[in-house]
Amino acid sequence: MRNQTRNTVLAHAAEVADTSAKRRTGLLKHEKLEPGEGLWIVPCESVHTFFMKFPIDLVYLDRRHKVRKARSAVRPWRLSACLLAHSVLELPAGTVKQSGTQAGDELAIDKS
Repeated sequence: MRNQTRNTVLAHAAEVADTSAKRRTGLLKHEKLEPGEGLWIVPCESVHTFFMKFPIDLVYLDRRHKVRKARSAVRPWRLSACLLAHSVLELPAGTVKQSGTQAGDELAIDKS
């Protein structure tokens, strides 16, 4: 997953959570996310970090993969939503700031 607007890489190894079971589990089984890892939840317009063990960055995307909202270092036991989103990319904390990702940016997503 690449931020085309900023010419930066957000994730090179993002899992896709596109089934009910995968979306329900999310990152709950993870102890942490390594740089370059992530989880793309499709469809999704809100997430929670209940029971998570680490903070994450969130990038909300519309159907055209345009960033609608970006949140940095969302700690465990929080809720976050973007009603304009079609999907959300969960990334290691610090990825949004390091990549400069912000609302309006265009992402390229390799679905292979």
